Parts: sequence; C-alpha cells; structure tokens
Amino acid sequence: MKANLIDTWSNISSEEDTMTADHTWIWCEMIEAMDERNLANATVLDFGCNQGGFLRLLYDLRHFKSAVGVDIARHAVDLAEAAKGNRPITYRSTTDILKLEERFDLAFSHEVIYLIDDLKEHAKQIAGVLKAGGSYYAVTCCHRDSPLWGMWRPQIQAFSNVPVPNHSVADIAGAFRKSGFNVSVRRFLANAFIPLAEPSDYFPTDVDRLEVYSRWKLMFRFELEA
Repeated sequence: MKANLIDTWSNISSEEDTMTADHTWIWCEMIEAMDERNLANATVLDFGCNQGGFLRLLYDLRHFKSAVGVDIARHAVDLAEAAKGNRPITYRSTTDILKLEERFDLAFSHEVIYLIDDLKEHAKQIAGVLKAGGSYYAVTCCHRDSPLWGMWRPQIQAFSNVPVPNHSVADIAGAFRKSGFNVSVRRFLANAFIPLAEPSDYFPTDVDRLEVYSRWKLMFRFELEA
C-alpha cells in the first residue's frame, strides 16, 4: 500500500463517525453475497477497515477463526481495537500488509480500492498475503464507469486526506488479472430495502440512489490461482 500513515481518512469527523450505522445494511448484503458460507476455520483480512465495523459484523454473523483489520488511519484503528470486545480480531495501522505475519483465506474491502493509486501494487500485496486459492472481495461504486462519478470525485477530494484516483472497471480488473487472479464481478443488486433519505450532493434523487445500488455498485471477486 503506497501511502503514509494518517490520523483520519476525512477532515470531516462526522463522515467517519457515522460510517458503521450507514454501512451496516451494505455489509450485510456483502456477507450474504459471498460464496463462502462456513468460515469456522477461515482467517480473514479487512483492508481499509476504518473503525472496524465490518469485521465485528462478519464475526457476529459467521464466526471465523481469526481476523486482522488494517488501515492507514491511526485514530480509526485505535477506535476499532477498543470496540472489538472478545472477538478474535486484531486491528493494525500499516502501509505495508506484506509485513503481516498472517496469511489469509479471505480478504475484503469496502469503498477502499478506488482510493488506491497503484492498483498493480495493491494486487501484488493482496496476492502476497492470501493463501493459494484464497479470495479477495472488493466492493465499490466509485469508478469512472458510473455516471455519477464525475460529480462525486471532486466532492470526495474536497474532504479526503488522500488523493482520489480515477479508475475504471477495466483498470481494476486488469491489475488483478496480471497478478495471477481469476477476476469476476457482480452488480451489487441489493436484496435488502435500500434506505432512502433526503436528496444530497451524492444522490440528487431517490432514483439515483436506486441506480447506484442496483447497477453501479460492484462486488469484485479476485480468486488467487492455486
């Protein structure tokens, strides 16, 4: 991960503090959509864990053997570690996951991959920490092929503490294909009721929100060749 450690992802504290509540329904959809059902013997990585909510939810729904959440935002990792309870999870601040001692059966990221400038390096690092045959699920609606991305990107850059690249679906898929992954993708196609809210800078209309979660939010599955 070619980045420096930072204190927070956003210079707007509310953006991070409300993330668990805002994203829980999405994380539930991710967990339901994944191919793997029994995680009892699985080791799991959450890349870009922020305040740790995804791994806590995953463990509560599908008990895994152990997990590591990593993030470059130190304050978020401190909050994640404090909130994990007795779950078998470790949260760490790092810019280089290849330095982790663990190797993983599964890895996840949610709305992180679009912020990674060097996708080839990211794919190489994920390949380096996954076990042979392991899978990495990366979910994002922030990509150049989405009709709303041109409006979103400058808004995200305005409050983000890291640069915001401009990746296409082909850019993401190509980087992982070249690193020895079998690449597949599905539209997120939320099965849950999608929470509607007042119009916002991100979703000018309710239909925009529906379109994003049914058409433009994508769930990539990168399976490392055995």
